[in-house]
Amino acid sequence: MSIEVRNEYGTVSISKEVITTIAGGAAVECYGIVGMASRKQLKDGLSEILGKENFSKGVVVRGEDGDIDIDMYIIVGYGTKVSEVAHNVQNQVKYSLKKMIGLDVNTINIYIHGVRVTS
Repeated sequence: MSIEVRNEYGTVSISKEVITTIAGGAAVECYGIVGMASRKQLKDGLSEILGKENFSKGVVVRGEDGDIDIDMYIIVGYGTKVSEVAHNVQNQVKYSLKKMIGLDVNTINIYIHGVRVTS
């Protein structure tokens, strides 16, 4: 499934896989993020940290009537302020999607699925 963006030149079709990869990559670069978590923890294993090739398991993209909503499941580092980390992830993902593919995001919902001690 893809999301269509219309402009004066025509229509661009963007795969949801592309959006999940960009959003996941932007999120894991933020301070305080240990990694992405699977949205189906009981099925995939508790607190599994996903690699770059599996961001689609930790990011859900919904598009309806031109509005894009993203759900992100993350694992944060111990000792970080969770609200600040979530806010930074939201801002970074919105910025990255706007800069790379010109996509405006309506909402980004952050779900904290674990806290890990980082070394």
